[in-house]
Amino acid sequence: MKQQKDISRGYSHEIIMPNDDIPFKMFLFEGKDGNYIREKHWHRSVEIFALFEGELEFYVNEVRYPLKPGEFMLVNSNEIHSIFSPRENQTVVLQIPLTTFEKYYTDEKFIYFSHSSRLQDEEVMHLIREMYRTYVEKPCGYELKVQSQFYMLVYILVTKYRKTDVNEEVIRNNRKLDRLSVITAYMKEHYREDISLESLAENFGYSPTYLSRMFQKYAKTNYKIYLDNIRLEHAVKELMNTRMPIGEIAYGNGFPNSRAFAKVFQRRYGMLPSEYRKMMIG
Repeated sequence: MKQQKDISRGYSHEIIMPNDDIPFKMFLFEGKDGNYIREKHWHRSVEIFALFEGELEFYVNEVRYPLKPGEFMLVNSNEIHSIFSPRENQTVVLQIPLTTFEKYYTDEKFIYFSHSSRLQDEEVMHLIREMYRTYVEKPCGYELKVQSQFYMLVYILVTKYRKTDVNEEVIRNNRKLDRLSVITAYMKEHYREDISLESLAENFGYSPTYLSRMFQKYAKTNYKIYLDNIRLEHAVKELMNTRMPIGEIAYGNGFPNSRAFAKVFQRRYGMLPSEYRKMMIG
């Protein structure tokens, strides 16, 4: 499999920030090698994808946002999004804890940023490029320099991109997704187990019908697809990084058998797991 060099100085490994040196995470996008789809998901952190080379396609709340080099995508807390990476790309991802913005909430634990391009795009991209380069090279005092650039980025987001006139429907969806996050966190922890809609609903005090409606209305997907996607993400990593038999990978990640795994895999990648493994690692 061809490796993608990053934007700093020819480094080819993925850099992920440890939690103890700066107050956010920064890393190369896991879909940097292309042929990658990240299905619908959401999280509480604010996320920025800064594209330096290649192309990416985002869907945020069902709206398509194609990204070209020099542009970034800002994904708000609890915003449903998916990502398509058709080819190799150089993308730096920042994950910023929501609490970073707590002094600027427009509602209880709520802040919303615009997706529209602004004149500040170039400045944002420059800051992210420099932050990443500084972190990779680690000169003396690098943490201080990266954090100073980070807070300048936060300043631009708060003063130039924050929206204060957000409609009530967006705020209501945010609250519902907060509730669903507790449930999906449980699913991410227990994905290897047999999790039925009925058992999940009973666990959290909902009726199966109501829980199903919550997924459809607020997560824009259904419970089964969401669960299959969690299992698939873990299974694909084992498919790429081990020589384990495909049936064993399927069963070990919560699929009832290799046929069920192949069906979900083919729906996302358009080929069988065996074909994908052969194409990617030989």
